[in-house]
Amino acid sequence: MKTNPTYPIMKKLPLFVFALCVAVLLQGCDHKGGATANGPTPSPKKLRLAFVGSSSSDYWSIVQLGCEQGARYLGDVDLSFRVPAELTAKAQQEIVSALVADGVDGIAISPIDAEDQTEFLNHIAAKTLLVCADSDAEKSQRTCYLGTDNVAAGTQAAELVKAALPQGGKIILFVGYPNAQNTKDRIQGLQTGLAGSNIQIIDTLTDGHNSVTAHANVQSALTKFPDAAGLIGLYGYHGPAILAAVRSAGKAGQVKIVCFDEYSDTLAGIAAGDIYGSVVQKPLKLGYETIIRMEKYVRGDETQFAGRKILFDSRTVTKDNVAAFQARLNSFMHQKAPEE
Repeated sequence: MKTNPTYPIMKKLPLFVFALCVAVLLQGCDHKGGATANGPTPSPKKLRLAFVGSSSSDYWSIVQLGCEQGARYLGDVDLSFRVPAELTAKAQQEIVSALVADGVDGIAISPIDAEDQTEFLNHIAAKTLLVCADSDAEKSQRTCYLGTDNVAAGTQAAELVKAALPQGGKIILFVGYPNAQNTKDRIQGLQTGLAGSNIQIIDTLTDGHNSVTAHANVQSALTKFPDAAGLIGLYGYHGPAILAAVRSAGKAGQVKIVCFDEYSDTLAGIAAGDIYGSVVQKPLKLGYETIIRMEKYVRGDETQFAGRKILFDSRTVTKDNVAAFQARLNSFMHQKAPEE
């Protein structure tokens, strides 16, 4: 009969040493993706992350797509993407409050009125991870801001205006939410970029992020200021609204248009020569990066929001590069992760 050669050795080991060996062996099996004495290590719980935009628009549809790409890549996130039906700070806050009450692990928000919402945002930041995306609320206790460097984007818009109006002229600005930080930053950049030129801002019209009101504002401005040389839209929906009004007035090509974002009608207007150019952001990247970084931060990686600001650059699209931009946009909209 054969004997087990290890048995005599184990028999001679003191009992506490034997116990220690067993404990070490069991501990060695207890790691992520491995096994424990009670079976496989459970996967981390799914996080519930939310993104609350400021409106329903083409821009926010692309941001949502980026968020969904990020959630799919991570595989451990339940995503809720919401925008207010009524385009007010109050309606936006009601959505956020409901999400917090429901136990969400983190929220990204684009504040409609940064000053007015600061106290509310501080209240939310004390209960869950809060970041601002697209538009900031610098005075709040949000963890970080992710989005376009809007002062720089305003300066880029100024360069387009100067190129469109080399002899100078009077221009009118169109804005959505006048108290949103991104609005203020873009106007600041625009004013800085136009300083010393022969271009004069003669009026600024607001529309509460309503494209119908924006179109009416353009019609009114063209009647009130027949000598206006340029119309500048600081929100994405302004491009199509301004273009439609200018064409209806028979002034396409005469009144220069500069706007923001990559709405399909805006890109078509640029290709046709009726819009001089647009400053385009990175909405797909914004959505993707926000969800990825929020997940990692909640999991314990606080470096994700080091510095309290993560800025994305913007670029300009004119007739010279609109076709290439459109082709590139179509290609990376279907990728698993957005390009730079």
